[in-house]
This record gives sequence, C-alpha cells and structure tokens, in this order.
Amino acid sequence: MKSASIIMIIGSAMLLGLFVFPLWSIELEAPQYPNGIGMNIHLDGLQGREKHDLQNIDGLNHYIGMRKLPKADEMWEFSTFPKVIGAMAVLGIVIGLISLFKSISPKWFLAWLVLMVILGVLGMYDFNNWMVDYGTNLDPKAIMKMTDADGNPLSYKPPLFGTRHILNFVAHSYPSTGAYMMGFGMFLTFMAYWLGIKKTKIVNT
Repeated sequence: MKSASIIMIIGSAMLLGLFVFPLWSIELEAPQYPNGIGMNIHLDGLQGREKHDLQNIDGLNHYIGMRKLPKADEMWEFSTFPKVIGAMAVLGIVIGLISLFKSISPKWFLAWLVLMVILGVLGMYDFNNWMVDYGTNLDPKAIMKMTDADGNPLSYKPPLFGTRHILNFVAHSYPSTGAYMMGFGMFLTFMAYWLGIKKTKIVNT
C-alpha cells in the first residue's frame, strides 16, 4: 500500500495547482481583434489574457446589453471554490498519509475520488448556469438589439466546451492548465485505488 499511498498524496496535491493556474479559458476572435481577446477563469476571479482584455470585453458587451464581467467579490463562487478545493486537497493528502502509516481500505481513495467528481460536476453545472444568465439576461435598453429569424433575442452565451460563432465573433471555451492538473490528479487517485485493491487481494490470497 505504500506506493498507492504516495500516489494518492501526489494526486491530491495536484489540486493545489488551481491556486496558481487558471481553471478555464475563453477566447474571442473577430476581424477587429486579429490576435483575439480572452479571459482566464481562476478559482478566485477573472483575469484578462492580455492587460486590457477584460476592459475590451466589457466594452463590446455594453453595446448588446450584457452586464460587466463580475469582480471577485461579486460572485460567491470566487470565495467558496478556493475553500472547497483547498479542503479536498488537504483531505486527500491526509487520507494518503494515514494510509502510509496505517493500513486502511483503498475504498477511502475511491470515496475521495467520487466526492471530487460530484463537486466537479456541480461546479461545471453552476458555471454553465452563470453563462446562460450572463449571455441571455440582457439590458432591454441596449444600443444593439439582435434577434433571430423568429424575432427572439439572440443568446450570446459562450460555449461551455468547444467553439461557437456569435455574430462576427468566434468564441472558444476550453479547460486550462489548472483543469488539466486537477484531471491528472484525479486520475492518479484512481490509480492509487486500483493499486491498493490489487495489493489487498494479493495479501488476502
């Protein structure tokens, strides 16, 4: 179980990368922005890909009635998510350390992983709901009022994952470095569980 415990510790610690690297990245391409503009979504707030990108995005959104991008203190997620991720990292490391010095069931590794998956799904659900509200709840007094063929207001919601054309923009939304680190860490915890189960069966035979 020693190797499985060490892998569990490393996998859990990979979550700490989210405190340094962005979780998600959204980029907008348009003729007037040949190099594109974009923002990185961190656990505790938004950052422009370049210095003035957030300001430029807010300027564009003003014309179609979208709200300004939220500040860190304007969304509960930016204060809650760091606490959740920090707690999960510490919990996983503690489970790994206990397993390192005391024999415990590998099912503890699996329980941590299942909880992490549930929290991840809930986080993505919340993120998508925010984008739906952000892209569809428009100011009726906006300078530009764009509608579809049936006369319904257009949605400017960026894709949760992938690429979407929005007017003359092409929006790209993909995981960033922090998300890949988290995903790899979760894979390591599954490997720790698998190794633990394998070694437990060998001991019991």
